[in-house]
Amino acid sequence: MSNAVQLDDVWIERILGSVRGMEYGSVNIIVHDGRIVQIERTERKRFDAFAQNRNRISSEPLKKTSQK
Repeated sequence: MSNAVQLDDVWIERILGSVRGMEYGSVNIIVHDGRIVQIERTERKRFDAFAQNRNRISSEPLKKTSQK
């Protein structure tokens, strides 16, 4: 027979803390034998196309100009 996961206030706060402030990403809760043993948080940062273009252009090396 499997053990049901028991959540107390401590675990609920840990899970909420992992989700709090996240815009894009995932929270993975690892359970072994009915006990939470690990919480993994993977967060993604997304940027709009304008910002990506601006960053790409500003990171390109400067071209040397010939002086006459």
